[in-house]
Amino acid sequence: MAKRILSGIQPTSDSFHLGNYLGALKQWVELQEGNDAFYCIVDLHALTGEIDPALLRKRILSSAAQLIALGISPDKSTLFVQSHVAEHNQLGWIMECIAGFGEANRMTQFKDKSAKGGADSARVGLFTYPMLQAADILLYQAHYVPVGEDQRQHIELTRDLATRFNTRFGETFRIPEGYILKSGAKIYDLQEPTNKMSKSSGSAAGVLEIMDTPEANAKKIKSATTDAGREVKFDEKEKPGISNLLTIHAALSGKKIGDLENEFAGKGYGDFKGAVAEVVVEYLRPIRARANELLEDERHLVQILHAGADKARTVASATVAQSYKNLGLVL
Repeated sequence: MAKRILSGIQPTSDSFHLGNYLGALKQWVELQEGNDAFYCIVDLHALTGEIDPALLRKRILSSAAQLIALGISPDKSTLFVQSHVAEHNQLGWIMECIAGFGEANRMTQFKDKSAKGGADSARVGLFTYPMLQAADILLYQAHYVPVGEDQRQHIELTRDLATRFNTRFGETFRIPEGYILKSGAKIYDLQEPTNKMSKSSGSAAGVLEIMDTPEANAKKIKSATTDAGREVKFDEKEKPGISNLLTIHAALSGKKIGDLENEFAGKGYGDFKGAVAEVVVEYLRPIRARANELLEDERHLVQILHAGADKARTVASATVAQSYKNLGLVL
């Protein structure tokens, strides 16, 4: 029997970056095969930050277009927007009523994010969003939730809440398991190659964005921080910059790092950076073109998302109905 997979991504930027793709989204594409995959653009979670309505709308559509362009097939997967399925909010409230204040207070992401601006300025939604995230998962009776290691705490909370509900009110939710994404290529910032590639990093020059122009990405690679010497060799400690570029080349070209070291033996950093830039640009070119094509026909893109929401709602509404019934609410 096909296993149900559920994962989501926030529409918090105009473009996904290469680290997002190699670290998670490439594996989403692979997990479509042989599984019943539900992939959600979690726009309601994005409301916990600063809100620019026009920008948020643009980013939701851009996220959808990029996911399809990267290989998420609306025919193989259920691709939808969280706010299109009202059951997320309905079950989210139930999870808030099941969760304890102490549990919510221990969630590290709230602590980290509220520490930056001060707890008094943090929104209640930032505090309670782990309960909405639990609802996102439990709505679809997911077997597995593909996540990075940093999300393990959220999966544990989801499992705890589901178990508590089932024990008190009868079997309602499948207890999901975290599917910790296999360690794919770890991509680092081009300007600070000891830090993970991230939109929250200090400089946009260090981030390879999928929707950037070929010229912009080529320039970023050619301006990447390198190391002392001229040897193209993988050594994360002594040569983090070159090691990062070797990882990027290997991940996109399919070549082995050892073969790349041999190929560029005796050549300088300039030649090597030029080759990496060409590999990145040509890999991303059709993806960017396809995403832009989808964005040009917004009506069709929204139709795809509505169709995905209809499929998602069929599952979600049954889960909410069962949870309401087990709670004693009158249907």
